[in-house]
Amino acid sequence: MAGTPATVALRSVGVAFREHAYAHDPAAASFGREAAEALGVEPDRVFKTLLADVDDRIVVGIVPVTARLDLKALAVASGGRRAAMADPALAERRTGYVVGGISPVGQKTPSPTVIDETAELWDTVFVSGGRRGFDLELSPVDLIAVTGGTVAAIAR
Repeated sequence: MAGTPATVALRSVGVAFREHAYAHDPAAASFGREAAEALGVEPDRVFKTLLADVDDRIVVGIVPVTARLDLKALAVASGGRRAAMADPALAERRTGYVVGGISPVGQKTPSPTVIDETAELWDTVFVSGGRRGFDLELSPVDLIAVTGGTVAAIAR
């Protein structure tokens, strides 16, 4: 399987990870829940990567697929006052990935990142590997380090 910017970025800094490919169903209602089911893992261990506009700057929020991103909490955690979801086309341009396959790692234009505190409950978590039907499993400590992320309660 050819690498993605996410796998290239992780390998370049020596972060241990496992690749998990699965057959993506284009009709799936929730990419994250589809991944959890296809990979046979607890949905709370699978995290989605979302981009938000916080006071006119893009911030990445990473939350379990079983939760919603709390925009107010994301704004506070990133030192802002107001947040709104970023336009999907902008998210794709900024990251270099397609919606449903946006990885928190290897983004074209890195942005401040906040990871929900529940990630620290697991030995490993799953995030998009950079395309639909492809997830990466890595430790939350490594995810925080490689994204330069902070940890806060941003899921509801």
